[in-house]
Amino acid sequence: MIGYIEDVENECYFTQRRDHPPPPPPPHLPDTAAPSPKESAQQSLSAIIQLHFEKTLEKKYAVDLQKKQLWRLFLLFFIFLALFLSGLSQSSRLRCRHFWAPIGLLSLAHLVFYVSVAQTLRCINGFKYQRRCHKLTLGVATEKLRRLQRVAGRGAGEDVRLDEEDEEEMAAVRYQEPPESYMAKFKRNWALYFSLLVFTYCFMVSATVSILCF
Repeated sequence: MIGYIEDVENECYFTQRRDHPPPPPPPHLPDTAAPSPKESAQQSLSAIIQLHFEKTLEKKYAVDLQKKQLWRLFLLFFIFLALFLSGLSQSSRLRCRHFWAPIGLLSLAHLVFYVSVAQTLRCINGFKYQRRCHKLTLGVATEKLRRLQRVAGRGAGEDVRLDEEDEEEMAAVRYQEPPESYMAKFKRNWALYFSLLVFTYCFMVSATVSILCF
């Protein structure tokens, strides 16, 4: 289908070339001076700043969506636990010897919830890490652009020094990464959610045994 469309476009193009004479050549424009290395470096830094600023906003939006998904999982999970306890307390058929069935159901529900939360947290932490990298790179590029503008505004004497520098070296901005200590924040989040899950599971098991056996 794509090849057919390309053939049709080529056929229309050559038909137009046969039916109409070629357009006249464009008028000759005067040669413009090539931008100086200083201007090229400023343009490159501006493009880098714009790129990482957009990436920062994109990652922030992705983190917000994942957080909403996380809270939705928590809401559904606690609604399920409330309905579970309500149905368990109103049941007249379950006895103490049947405690393994509701505990097995609780274990399965907690396992599914843990897997879902772990996947969502992994996405949140990944987006946060990428956003932090883009913010650090954005800060470096912004500071370098400010320094370049200050140097360029001092006078023509500095322009000679700038002309001697390599254009790519002036505009080079390496992708920044946070230190290893930044990962400790993610580990604390994992520990917090895992502790909450263990506490909820122990509470539900004890409540189940209390309702059925006492």
